[in-house]
Amino acid sequence: MRFVKMHGAGNDYIYVDARNMPDRDWTPIAREVSDRHFGVGGDGLVLVLPSRRADVRMRMFNADGSEAEMCGNGVRCFAKYVIEEGIAQPRGGVLSVETLAGIIRVEPFWREGSVTGARVNMGPPRLRPSEISVEVEGNGPVLDHPVDIEGHSLNLTFVSMGNPHAASFLDEPVGDFPLCAVGPKVEHHPLFPNRVNFEVANAESRDCLRARVWERGSGETLACATGACAVMVAAHLKGLVNGRVDIIMPGGVLKVEWPGEGDVWLEGPAERVFEGEWKE
Repeated sequence: MRFVKMHGAGNDYIYVDARNMPDRDWTPIAREVSDRHFGVGGDGLVLVLPSRRADVRMRMFNADGSEAEMCGNGVRCFAKYVIEEGIAQPRGGVLSVETLAGIIRVEPFWREGSVTGARVNMGPPRLRPSEISVEVEGNGPVLDHPVDIEGHSLNLTFVSMGNPHAASFLDEPVGDFPLCAVGPKVEHHPLFPNRVNFEVANAESRDCLRARVWERGSGETLACATGACAVMVAAHLKGLVNGRVDIIMPGGVLKVEWPGEGDVWLEGPAERVFEGEWKE
């Protein structure tokens, strides 16, 4: 099985062209290839498949083998992969990608014939608790919902970007927060029947946020694009930021736009790391 490893701001995935492969159980394969000691190493596995609704279809599996709806960093790298491999090409400057979160439209950035990053229409945020899959009553948005975990009093704001997120804005630096201890407790909290991605963030200015993410099924990652979008939406709803922000994550900077209604737009890099053969 030929693969290419890629990353967007340090959020790394293994990409496989599965269009002509027989159907199989990808869950154990995702766990094996994602293992950073005994496998290729990555935050998950991404498959390229044919689509009847878009230019191409993306399936994404987390490092624990669970299938996710979408990944903003992953879809930028996905676009770079399918374009440079000759699998699909943008039409009118836009590549349409079918995901479990819907059709995602990606506008690649080019330099010297290579795709270096992309601007992505992430669609509108979903703010009703029933759309996010959180056990809270009401129509939403839900801001600063109090939860006590591991001795930490968290005020959680809930957003779905096609996958569920809970964001908490801290007074302390996010670098000092024990994310690896608290993150799993939030992910598996009874509030979230389908688990949740958890972000901690600092509002450094009206144009800049700093964040760390505990990703459902993968643990702490160097960046999470849907998480960055969720943090931006949450910050905007709380009146902390303007309509365009830089979000600093451990793996790099993502740019997110949201004026308070309509679609969220994301910009970030896409980089190829290496390729190889995986013997199943």
